[in-house]
Amino acid sequence: MACSACFGGMLFGFDIGTIGGVLTLPAFMAKYGLPSEPERQKENANLSANIASTLQAGCFFGCFLASWMADKYGRKAALVVNGFITIVGCVIQSCSFGSIASMYVGRCIAGVGVGGASMVVPLYISENAPRAIRGGLTGIYQLFIASGTMLAFWVNYGSILHLKGAATYIVPLAMQALPAVVLVGCMLLNKESPRWLAKADRWEDASRVLARIRNLPATHPYVEAELKDISDQLEHERMLIGGATLKDLLREMFTIPGNRKRALISIGLMICQQMTGTNAINYYAPQIFKNLGLKGTSTNLFATGIYGVVKMVTCAAFLVFAADSLGRRRSLLWTSIAQGCAMLYIGLYVRISPPVAGQEVPPAGYFALVCIFLFAGFFQWGWGPVCWIYVSEIPTARLRSLNVAIAAATQWLFNFVVARATPNMIATVGKAGYGAFMIYSCFCFSMFFFVWFLIPETKGLSLEKMDDLFGVTELVKQIEVERDGHAGTEVGLDGKEVVREERREVLP
Repeated sequence: MACSACFGGMLFGFDIGTIGGVLTLPAFMAKYGLPSEPERQKENANLSANIASTLQAGCFFGCFLASWMADKYGRKAALVVNGFITIVGCVIQSCSFGSIASMYVGRCIAGVGVGGASMVVPLYISENAPRAIRGGLTGIYQLFIASGTMLAFWVNYGSILHLKGAATYIVPLAMQALPAVVLVGCMLLNKESPRWLAKADRWEDASRVLARIRNLPATHPYVEAELKDISDQLEHERMLIGGATLKDLLREMFTIPGNRKRALISIGLMICQQMTGTNAINYYAPQIFKNLGLKGTSTNLFATGIYGVVKMVTCAAFLVFAADSLGRRRSLLWTSIAQGCAMLYIGLYVRISPPVAGQEVPPAGYFALVCIFLFAGFFQWGWGPVCWIYVSEIPTARLRSLNVAIAAATQWLFNFVVARATPNMIATVGKAGYGAFMIYSCFCFSMFFFVWFLIPETKGLSLEKMDDLFGVTELVKQIEVERDGHAGTEVGLDGKEVVREERREVLP
């Protein structure tokens, strides 16, 4: 079930892996007017950034469209529709035939589908997963992003080796639609989220689906207890606000302290994830490897392919060995420092001993290349998968779709910032762009303090127990006590008031 949905993550990974390599292919540069002369580097950087970042604009709006669709028609339907939208966008990109305007339109349409899927996938998985392995299952989303990036890197490499002319970039652009086709096919075989069914008052369907994905009979105590938790939480949420319009949900999100804290944490984590600089490398890895001294387009694409393999393998290792044992908080803390050190070394190398054209890469340069791969591994052990796990599990049921949509939109907004700014930073911020690496390094170090002071541990908690962690349950109990207190006096047969004892409930 999780892998079926996570092909929606592969949409994202395939795109960021494809476009970075395509932008360096000689046939693409000639067809779409990207200048190759060194003196026109800034012009090339601006055009490359526009092409790469147009997708993020579509992704930003796609998150909110998918949130509405996922709440109204279900998580499954939203994923299928976003898969079809992505296919349309990829076809337009492949058939642009040198029209830069058509390329922009295709990438924006594909972005609507990619962004929508990025919001629905972690939502769908977290609502289906048992709490004991929820981190690992939700983290598969990041694994599929890394897998898509790796596959796209090798498609680019194979295209330049074995294809000629326009086919070298048309094939990679068309291949972006493959994960979308698989997503649509796989999701048609899956069931709707039981928590969405419960929220829609389809309790019989919710019980049947939950029993199926837990592989237990519907009358099993585990299934009945989970359904009761879902029912209790929905009742508590209705008690707090009641309405279900967008205005009601936003009021519930930002006026209740526990919900507001969860929304702000989600936004903060997604900003931090992008400011590590990971997508700067994902989008522009060939250019970065060239700046570090590697020669030739095919060599740069080969190194980029190895980078993709490292990302996929380390993410898989994290999911198998650490996602539900190391914990969310510790994973974020140690990788903040590790990523910062890797970026800092790269920046210092480019500043102190930059590669010289025509000369061999020195040992310090090879270690800088190793630091790129180390950075990829560190990211996959913390800020890559953990952010998606965290923002999909902490919101309350009524607000989960909206909360994840806001978090995903924030991620795409800052993804856009990074994709748009990085080529210019590499071209202008210091010699060979060393300042870009220093800036990302500083962000990584500062994230350690953000996590240390503001991020609580959620490992092993059920989705319904997140209200306890963030203090919303206490608010509900207080409202119940006040309600009972107002109606807690009555007149007895003797005409005197009878005071009822305050009702106390013991949480299971």
